[in-house]
Amino acid sequence: MSRIFTQIFYVLFFVCAINIAARAQSITVSGTVKDKQSKEGLAGVSVTIKGQSGGTASSSNGTFSFTTAAKAPFTIVASYVGYGTVEQQVTGSTTGINLELETAVQLGGDVVVSASRTPERILESPVSIERMSAASIREIAAPSFYDALNNMKGVESSMQSLTFKSINTRGFNSNGNTRFNQYIDGMDNQAPGLNFSVGNIVGITELDIDNVELLPGASSALYGAGGINGTLLMTSKDPFKYQGASFQYKTGVNHVNDDNSSVQPFNQLDVRLAKSWNNKFGVKAAFSFLQAKDWMANNYSNFDRVANGVKPGDRISDPGYDGVNSYGDEVNSNLLGAARSVQAAFQASSPAGFGAFNSFIGSGLTYPQIVTLVSTNPAYAALRPALPFLGVVYSLNKGTTASQTVSRTGYNEEDLVDYNTKSMKMSGAAYYNFTPTIQLVAQANWGTGTSVYTGSDRYSLRNFNIGQYKLELKGQDFFLRGYTTQERSGDSYISSILGSYINEKSSPTAAAWFPTYTIAYSAARSQGASDAAAQAAARATADAGRFAPGSTNFAVAKEQIKNTTISATDASKGIYGAKFDDKTNLYHYEGMYNFTNLLNNALEFQVGASSRTYQLRSGGTIFDDLNRKIDIDEYGAFAQVGKKFGEVFKLTVAGRYDKSTNFEGRFTPRITGVFTVAKNNNIRLSFQTGYRNPTTQNQYIDLSVGGGSQRLIGGLPEFLSKYGLNVEATKGYTEASYRAYLASVIGGAANPALLQKYTFDARGVRPESVKAYEIGYKGLLGPRLLIDAYAYYNQYKNFITAVNVYQNVGGSFVKYGVPINAEGEVTSYGGALGLDYLMGKWNVSGNVSYNQIGDLPENYINDFNTPKIRYNLGLGNREIIKNFGFNISYRWQDQFYWNSSFSAGQVPAYSTLDAQVSLKIPSVMSSIKLGGSNIMNKYYITSYGNPAAGAIYYLAFTFNP
Repeated sequence: MSRIFTQIFYVLFFVCAINIAARAQSITVSGTVKDKQSKEGLAGVSVTIKGQSGGTASSSNGTFSFTTAAKAPFTIVASYVGYGTVEQQVTGSTTGINLELETAVQLGGDVVVSASRTPERILESPVSIERMSAASIREIAAPSFYDALNNMKGVESSMQSLTFKSINTRGFNSNGNTRFNQYIDGMDNQAPGLNFSVGNIVGITELDIDNVELLPGASSALYGAGGINGTLLMTSKDPFKYQGASFQYKTGVNHVNDDNSSVQPFNQLDVRLAKSWNNKFGVKAAFSFLQAKDWMANNYSNFDRVANGVKPGDRISDPGYDGVNSYGDEVNSNLLGAARSVQAAFQASSPAGFGAFNSFIGSGLTYPQIVTLVSTNPAYAALRPALPFLGVVYSLNKGTTASQTVSRTGYNEEDLVDYNTKSMKMSGAAYYNFTPTIQLVAQANWGTGTSVYTGSDRYSLRNFNIGQYKLELKGQDFFLRGYTTQERSGDSYISSILGSYINEKSSPTAAAWFPTYTIAYSAARSQGASDAAAQAAARATADAGRFAPGSTNFAVAKEQIKNTTISATDASKGIYGAKFDDKTNLYHYEGMYNFTNLLNNALEFQVGASSRTYQLRSGGTIFDDLNRKIDIDEYGAFAQVGKKFGEVFKLTVAGRYDKSTNFEGRFTPRITGVFTVAKNNNIRLSFQTGYRNPTTQNQYIDLSVGGGSQRLIGGLPEFLSKYGLNVEATKGYTEASYRAYLASVIGGAANPALLQKYTFDARGVRPESVKAYEIGYKGLLGPRLLIDAYAYYNQYKNFITAVNVYQNVGGSFVKYGVPINAEGEVTSYGGALGLDYLMGKWNVSGNVSYNQIGDLPENYINDFNTPKIRYNLGLGNREIIKNFGFNISYRWQDQFYWNSSFSAGQVPAYSTLDAQVSLKIPSVMSSIKLGGSNIMNKYYITSYGNPAAGAIYYLAFTFNP
């Protein structure tokens, strides 16, 4: 961490000096904002100069102060959610300005920053943007602001557990979405090693969040790699504006009418403390702790890993059953092949016995007759130890051994993962104001917890923790920041590997379980049993020593395996591990300067640059870093120029260049135009480009998953060479040809001519990119109706997907999952419409979105994972009667097919209803909220293979919200 901060301080005072010199000719604008009726100061009011950049928000007592290069006369605009906007012209003194706001629900008054990286009215944003303010967050019906993101138009999520949700917009949703960026106070919230945004696991607590801004679509021109489908920016509260002590206690229940569990408690405590002195120094600290019983994944559909889809059958009817949320049954073998292996071993160890058995069979003796003969005739006493193998030889000779996939008996997820969800978040920051506009911030966010995450497997995240530490110097026109993300996997492990290795501890698969199964099956078939009866008898015999859930043997094996790292596994010594040991770090620093004020607002001009380093450190448990250290460097720079042409049109052009260690540099441009067709009515047009590098795992993963039945490897050329997948003699075979090969087993003889080799691109996996076209309209039709609509069309190139290949290693096939780029172009298109209407104090809202994928290239695996239609409806009133308000939100989405590296299947259409009623108690600065999410308690899934969620009912008490 010190290396990044050292570099920052090299330029810290230089930048500060430049900014101070630039402000030498500027003036200070200051005053107070009050409630017109109570005459009390209002905190957090946005105060800006009309038509220009810059401004501030009022402090806790309503005072405000900022510096500007603007010359009087100019107009001050004050806006705040729940109040009407006030404009006041300044012609003389710029200090001592008094502004008074009246209570009113106003539409379109928000000021946003993320759309252009400079403050602007949301009505004038050049691209689609959604915003959630601190006031609206207090009124949401969902248990957390993160859950309420689904109420924004076009937003969808994949819920992997109670505290783990992945946010997405505009299609291609996924678990741990890597096409969507999330930032907390300017810090990238993605875990650098595990490649998922930690979202509501660590970061901002509900009491400390000031606002959320969401940019659907590409944003690489301003924010760099990633975010080709969207960017979420979360900003915490400033201690100069929000001071004092606050706390919130929320208690409730979930698992109501849940077949998997009795009703369980849900508890959460949030605390925030903030204080400032003389408008110079400020500090804040926030804490949150949540404890609950997680949702349980219990999809036991029979999953075909070759076809990547569900097939008929269960453990009783299908000997090769592989449950979606059952682990250990991924390990399988062909029964006919196993029988031949047992017979070959018997023949090699006892040629005489093998010959004698075949002689008896050739003479026409039945299996029972041979058993009786050997057991009673002293002449054949030497053959008695070999009798267990008789059934195998007899069944193979008679052709009664089925060419059938047989899997080991798996363990249900609830027996393997930790559902005792915990989440603890802590943050602290110190602020120092050098001048009214230049501030130094030192910030630390740290969180730990227990949750369940879905990637290529189900990962039990136990005591997972991640810290983010930032130092930032910022002013009205610039910022310079450096931060590091320190990821620690704690006691986390992979559930399927745990299930498989518990099986190995009870009975080694190759050495014991399959031979036992085969011998028992063959004996039953040789005695005339049906195939189904023989399979059942064989499984009962092979599982006789299986460690049953709840038994001492199971508990001991589970503890040993989940606390042993994957890289320490040594089957020859009986050592097995499912734990991954990730200690990956990210170091990032960036800066930006806005020259607009120096140019007297004649032209908007910004420049910025960034650099980051990933240090991959997993000890060989995720990455190929057991015997080496892997670092990835990325750097980039951008510039943006904007110009207003009168009062009717604004044109903005931006571009960014980025370079990564393993990939060529690339340029991403952006062009936007905003047409003002009437006051508060704007049409926007944009062409944006975006790209994302293959994730750290796409580049360097080397991991066994699926209970050891598959290996995930990086898509860089070095991995193709490591496993011989780019060498003609050892190339892997395509999945389609491998399936055809398996289906060709007739009479026990497969047709190898059906196998077709797969040729990888010699360049390996490369960054994917998108060209995004959008047209939108946002406007006020009178003071009561706000309309926001857009339509988009995206063209993706080098879309990062994955391919499975099957390599023949000594007669056995090994499956490899390898990231590749899809050939051809992938397109998607859609649109959304949002309406907000005011009826007195009533706020009626609704939005609908449509998303569709275009024609697909040949052999492309469709992972659009997005419903065509989804909509939200809302109704709220902050004060039906004095101090009493309510809010309800209804959400519906259509069915769709989900496809991922973990599982694939149909996600049914579902609807949810969230609601809350609240009571303010001004005398003690408190409020009480009674609410619930999915209050009709209709269990639903958002993505296949993940748990179904029911209702959460809660009661919350908040002091000084």
